Amino acid sequence: MTSLIDVIFLLLLFFMLSSTFSKFAEVELTAGGAGAATSSTARPLFLQLGPETARLNSAELALEALPEALAERRAGAEDEEPQPLIVSLQPGVSAQRLTDLLVVLRGVPGFALAILGAS
Repeated sequence: MTSLIDVIFLLLLFFMLSSTFSKFAEVELTAGGAGAATSSTARPLFLQLGPETARLNSAELALEALPEALAERRAGAEDEEPQPLIVSLQPGVSAQRLTDLLVVLRGVPGFALAILGAS
């Protein structure tokens, strides 16, 4: 009976040390609304996301530089209406790459994000 208790404590110690208790990043996703037309006066921005590159209105930039580039585009707009940002995924884009983009865009206010699905 003593050896069984020793084995249980060793297993408990092993599982406690091999487990991770970190909280992973969460990205809030919302479904698209009904097909109601909006009367947006702001011109939409087009972002193409590739496996290695990102292009904002055909200007190539890194994901780290995206918040500054979007802030420059938004600087001239005084209205409270969010500017549409359309994201197109190129072939080969991984789910992790899209998640990295969504984490970067979460910190940039003033944009209405729309992700184009595969056709």
